[in-house]
Formats: sequence, C-alpha cells, structure tokens
Amino acid sequence: MLFSKFPKETYFALKQAQHARVRNDTCFFIQPEISIDATRWCNLPVEFHPLSGEESSSGVPRNVLAFFSKSVKILCSTNGLVLCSVATQNEVSLFIINPVTQSCSPIPTHEHLQDNHFYDDKIGCMCDFDGNFMIYHFIDNLVEWSSYFDCNVYKEGVWKEKEQFSSGSRNLRFDMPVHHKGVVHFISDCSTYLTRNNPYFRPYIMSYNFENGKSRMLRVPKEARRGSHDKSCEMRIFKWGKVTDFEQSICLVRLRKGVFTVWVLTKYKLSLWRKILKIRVKAMGLLENDCSQIAIKSFIVLNGERLVFATQKKVYVYGLSDNKIHKFWNHECDFNYLRFTPYTDTLRKCDIGTKNLSPPIPV
Repeated sequence: MLFSKFPKETYFALKQAQHARVRNDTCFFIQPEISIDATRWCNLPVEFHPLSGEESSSGVPRNVLAFFSKSVKILCSTNGLVLCSVATQNEVSLFIINPVTQSCSPIPTHEHLQDNHFYDDKIGCMCDFDGNFMIYHFIDNLVEWSSYFDCNVYKEGVWKEKEQFSSGSRNLRFDMPVHHKGVVHFISDCSTYLTRNNPYFRPYIMSYNFENGKSRMLRVPKEARRGSHDKSCEMRIFKWGKVTDFEQSICLVRLRKGVFTVWVLTKYKLSLWRKILKIRVKAMGLLENDCSQIAIKSFIVLNGERLVFATQKKVYVYGLSDNKIHKFWNHECDFNYLRFTPYTDTLRKCDIGTKNLSPPIPV
C-alpha cells in the first residue's frame, strides 16, 4: 500500500486515534479573542508554535495556517482534530479539520446555528479512546437571562437534545472547558454583580455529565476566593498532568495584581486543592523593556508542567517544576486578548465525508 493511502485506511486511522490518546500536547495555536460576532473572525492572524523539544516533530503546513487566518475561528482541539467555525451573515458552519493531512469534515448545522448569526463560544468537542468524537453546544435563552442552558450534542452523524445544564447565577467561561472524569467543567467569572447573600457570590466551577444530564458545583480554594472580586483578578482552569499519568486532575490558575497562583485539585468529590506555585510576574525573569508595565494578555497550562503566557509582545513558556523560563519569542497578534488552543498533531481521520482543504471552504 502506498504511504499516501495510509490515512484513508480504517485500521491505520484507528491506530492513529488510539496513539493520539496517549500523546501529550506538542504545540498550540494563538488567535486573537475579539467580538462575539462571528463574521468578524475573518482575516485575523493565527500563529502556530511547538513546545520545547517538539520543534522537529510538530508542524502545520503554511497553507493551512493561511487558511485558518483567512476564513475560520478555531474553537478547540482534541486528539489531533481541530473544531472550527466558518461564519456568514446568516449562519455559522462547523468543521472538524486535521491540519496535518489538510482534510476537513463538515458538521451538519443544527437549527439554532442556522438562525443565529451572532456566534457564542458555548461549543466544544470530546473524544473517546477509539477516536469517536462528540460535539456539544450549550444554548442560552436569548429572550431573558436564565441559569439553565439547553444542550445539544452531535454524535455518530446526528444532533440530539440532552438534559439542561444548570450553570448557577454567574457567567461561565465556556471558552475554556476541561474534560475530566468523563464530564466537562467550566469556571465562572469573578465580577461583582451578585450580593453577598447569593450562594454563587464567589467564583466556582460547574460540571456537566452528558450521560445523565447532572450538573454539579465544585468550590475553588478558599485562598483563591479571597480578593477574587478585584478588577485585576482572572481565574482559569486547565487539564493537569500528562496523558500517561495515573491520576490526571484539574489545575486552577489565578492572576491577580501581577501574581500567578496555581492550585491542583487533589480530592475531586471534596473540592480539596493543593497550592503548587505563587510568584510575581516581575520575578519570573521576563525579558521585557519595562518590567513595571507588564500586562498579561492570556495564559494556559500544558501537560501539567508548562505555564504558557503572552505579554504585549512576547510569549513565554515557564516550567512549573523548576521555576524557569524555558522558551520565549515575539508574537504578531496585536490585540488586547488572545486565545491559546493546545494541539497534538496526528494523521488520524476526521470523519465520514472528509474533504480536502484545497480548494478552501467557501465563505
């Protein structure tokens, strides 16, 4: 069999999907984070960067990066596949893309996306060991505010309705989901729009189980709750640990008044956390012209060992175990907010109906 035929061969594709499940993230994308209006996502730069030690084995073709920058918004990535959206004035279309094989698979657009030209970030993707993926979409009430979201999932070629997701009284960060223990987790914002007698006054994490439709709240550490209403406070959650670790978990990163603090969830059912890092940004050894004016634009934790963050001009990779800068470079995304998307490159198949990215998807 010719090598070019391998990605189309079923057994090879299955092995690639299983192999991807035991690989750590090797690289990531950077894309500007701007308006929720999907039609404004065209012609915005997308950067691709490998982690330290992965430079020779990780890559995305230049024409695919150009395609991303011209046409699509990267929503998330799972096991070598990237979920993207392409927007017009009337609807949002979804695609699963493998940048390495330069192939894509369109996802049927369900009714809500067909009727809504304003796009939100409540869409994500999960993948099982055999490479089967599920796309989920949480839909809020556009008429009046509600703490309950309808849930639609796309699996095996069909969109289905699930039980509603109870989010509590706060707004959730749907753009940074963490899949752990078979459920999806979202952290809330930290803003001061609730009264003290409200049970959701402090920030929290909500989980949703797609199998039984149950929602559950996890508390963040007590220390993280103190001062969380400060305007400079931002909290995010990420997957913790390498894929081969026996006990993966969730980590919480708080940035407040120029200080990074990182906790790891040690007892899931009891919401118990262990603090592993607290350091001022100025003390991290950054190579900035004026360290007194450092502004962090975005950050992410990869593989439970690297804190990656962007300043106004640079991206830094910081080791959480040795407290050292491992790598840095200049970025070209001249926007106030950036989105990091972790990625692992593989040759695995997209899905039934796979097409080539050339010519580009019409928009």
